[in-house]
Amino acid sequence: MEIPPGSDLKNRTNAVLNSIYLLFNAGYNSSVADQLIRKDLMAEAMMLGKLLAENRHTKLPEVFALMALMCFHAARIESRLTPEGEIVLLSYQDRRKWDYDLIHLGNCYLSDAAFGDEISPYHIEAAIAFEHCAAKVFDQTNWKKILELYEWLSKISPSPVTDLNRAVAIMQVYGSAKALEYLQSMPDLKKLESFYLYHSLVGEIFTRLHNYDKAKASLETALDLTSSETEKKILNSRLSLLRNSDAGGWV
Repeated sequence: MEIPPGSDLKNRTNAVLNSIYLLFNAGYNSSVADQLIRKDLMAEAMMLGKLLAENRHTKLPEVFALMALMCFHAARIESRLTPEGEIVLLSYQDRRKWDYDLIHLGNCYLSDAAFGDEISPYHIEAAIAFEHCAAKVFDQTNWKKILELYEWLSKISPSPVTDLNRAVAIMQVYGSAKALEYLQSMPDLKKLESFYLYHSLVGEIFTRLHNYDKAKASLETALDLTSSETEKKILNSRLSLLRNSDAGGWV
């Protein structure tokens, strides 16, 4: 991949980076109904990013930051699904299955990204992913740092997904009531309500608040909004627990 030098090099590189980012995300959370993860798309995105990182014209901080981000996420792929294809939530993932060589490579790319006078969204997302990879067990996750990073990300690159992830961090740091308050205060709440992940998170929040009727209603809405069979499995599993017991929350 050869991008010639010029006054608009940075703009063209950023356009390519955005395409690579979207391609990787399409593999990491596939829209295919029965296939949550598409390793082929992830591998293609990482190959394209590597070409940019090795090209003398495009050895830019944001290129290395995106490579770090992709390495950190790809390193955890083998722990995200059970052999039956069901989602394993982060708190229950077997971290022995993580690819620590890939995490090390991500650390190297993140170090390479530490130059220039701008911080890109890729830098911040990579830093968040690093915090998850750095925790030996889920309970050691530095959620305060993650919340600070999401607050920063929401300022330079606001999006509904950032809002939801920020709410998760608020829940971990300050509790479920604060997370619900944050979500309900969002000016673009109507946009969030079109995302199944919003209703899934609200269902988790209400579960932790022991409001099981609202938790079930939220999870049922989430179920209606997703076409992914993998995601439907975990939502149905959670609904089954709520219908048959007073089980606690999950993350």
